[in-house]
Amino acid sequence: MILRIDHVSLAVKDFRKAAEFFCDILGAVPCAAATDDAMKYLWQIFALGDLSRLEIIAPTGDGSFLDQFLEERKGVHHITLQTEDLAQTMRFLEERGIPFFGHFEWPGGEWKEIFIHPRDAFGVLVQIAEFNADDFIAEKLKLAGGKKWSVKGHGDSADLVFTHPGGGTARVSMDKEEVQRLIDDLKDTLQALS
Repeated sequence: MILRIDHVSLAVKDFRKAAEFFCDILGAVPCAAATDDAMKYLWQIFALGDLSRLEIIAPTGDGSFLDQFLEERKGVHHITLQTEDLAQTMRFLEERGIPFFGHFEWPGGEWKEIFIHPRDAFGVLVQIAEFNADDFIAEKLKLAGGKKWSVKGHGDSADLVFTHPGGGTARVSMDKEEVQRLIDDLKDTLQALS
């Protein structure tokens, strides 16, 4: 039902300062971003390392849905969990008496979401969403041409980079002996498939 934690969302008053901190100091890579004029806020996803993501949300004017949150506190606003089937997740929650709210689907169905209120989730606002994670990742963090892996040797070791179902890539560094064991395992697997 739940595939993974996709990102943690931070609510801030000054988007520019927060983005500079996470990019310039911690090395985050800016990814997808948008503004919601109706709710008066902007959001941007940032990738950190191989698979970790952070979202920064900030008001774009008075009357933002974030105003009260930012008056009372700031920082972690919600966590987002990815599901492969939001309708199934909603039925599962209903069957167990877990209330949720905010069911929304972007036109075209590329993003579907619900929320579980903090009072029902031990103090944390939980967003559950169905989406293709690669749609929200910067192109430079994906393997080119739809490849599922790449291998680069350097000195006496190699880096294997694999696409990850959560979007982006995962990197594994291997020494020569580990590369040989992987080759042997792949040969055995190939023979078993014949």
